[in-house]
Amino acid sequence: MSNDDQYGGGHGEVGGTGQTRTRLPDSPSDPYGPTRRPPRTARSLVTVVGVVVLLIAAIAFANQSPDTPEDKPADDVPAASSTTATGTAPVTGRNGTIPKGFAHDEQGAQSAAANYAVALGSDAMFDATRRRAIVQAVYLPDVAAARQSDLDKIYADQEFLARIGLEPGGKAPKGLTFISRTNPVGTKVEKYSADTASVSVWYSALFGLAGEGSKNPVSEGWYTNTFELRWLNGDWRVSDFTQKDGPAPVGRDQSAASAEEMAAAVSQFGGLTYAR
Repeated sequence: MSNDDQYGGGHGEVGGTGQTRTRLPDSPSDPYGPTRRPPRTARSLVTVVGVVVLLIAAIAFANQSPDTPEDKPADDVPAASSTTATGTAPVTGRNGTIPKGFAHDEQGAQSAAANYAVALGSDAMFDATRRRAIVQAVYLPDVAAARQSDLDKIYADQEFLARIGLEPGGKAPKGLTFISRTNPVGTKVEKYSADTASVSVWYSALFGLAGEGSKNPVSEGWYTNTFELRWLNGDWRVSDFTQKDGPAPVGRDQSAASAEEMAAAVSQFGGLTYAR
C-alpha cells in the first residue's frame, strides 16, 4: 500500500498494484483550543430515542409469556469461537522489536497479521534505520527489497513530510509529539491453507502531531488491512497487503483531549503484542 496515500498524499502506489487508497479524517481548525467541543444536539436526540426504544423492548421481553416461542438465530450469526480469544500464547520470541515465532495454524496467522499491522503503521516507519528493520522482519525476503526501495522514496520525500507537519528525517518539530499508532480491534481469516493465508485486520489508527500550535492535530481513522501471508522458515511473512476504509463506528460525544493529555498518553501507555 502507499503510505503516502494513507497519510493524505498523492504519490504513486507502494506495496503492489490495486491497493485501495485511504485517507485520514479532516482535521478540526483548533482541536487544542481552550474550549471543549459542544455536544451535538442531533446525535444526542438520537441517543435519547435509542434508549427509550431499548427500554420498551426490555419491558416487552420481561412481560412475554414463557410459552412464547423464541426466534431462531439467523443463519449468518457467527459462532462464538470466531470472536473469542484462543488463549494460545501469540509468540515465543522477537526479531528486534517485531514479534516472531507465530504458530503454524490459523491462530498464528491472525496473530502475525495483527502484529505486522501495528509495526507497519507505527512512527518507527518514519525513521530510516527502524523502517529497514521492520521491512526485513515483516516481508518475505524476495519482496522486502522492492518494498524497501519504494518506502524509502516515500518517507524521504520532503514535500510529503512537510504536508504532515514533519521535518526532514521524519522528526517532529520542537515542542510537538508525533503520534502514529495502530490499534487492532479484531482479525478474520479470509483464506487458509497449509503454507498460505489471507487475513484481514480491522483497526483504529491515531495519527498527527500533539502539542500547542499543531497544524496537524492527532485524529482517529478506521481501516481494514488484508494481508497475504506465506509460511517460510518457521514463521508467517507478508507477500502483499491491501487497505480499505472502515468500518468506522459513530463517534461519541466526548471532549477532545488537550495537547498535553494526548502527548502524555502516547508516551505513558506502551504498546501490546497482539494475539488471536
